[in-house]
Amino acid sequence: MSEIGPQGHSGGMTTTLGAFVLGTPDPPALADFYRALLGWQEVDREPQWVRLRHPQRERPGLSFQLETDHTPPVWPQRPGTQQMQAHLDLQVDDLEAETARACALGATLEDHQPQKDVRVLRDPHGHLFCLFLPGA
Repeated sequence: MSEIGPQGHSGGMTTTLGAFVLGTPDPPALADFYRALLGWQEVDREPQWVRLRHPQRERPGLSFQLETDHTPPVWPQRPGTQQMQAHLDLQVDDLEAETARACALGATLEDHQPQKDVRVLRDPHGHLFCLFLPGA
């Protein structure tokens, strides 16, 4: 097995994170939420697929694909329920102001908040995401 360097180099191949994809019953609607929340640009828009990117960087991106049978995870997790497979962590400078802004855009604040400097929210389609302060 070859050693992997600090930038994902292994032999002649370089691996980097290209995008994170969220399944949703309405990709354009969920993309609109995250575009407003992050201030990112839309790159592609189809009824079944939307891709966003940072205004100054092509990658990594955030994409949304159609999943008509999407079931939001249960939080906090409990055995026998839909488990969270992944979530987004979004760093903010002002936790209270950004939590309020996310909620005004359509997010909901979860009752269970496991950390002082982190807020757990759900996007309009039920995906969990966290807002956190630097150092948290």
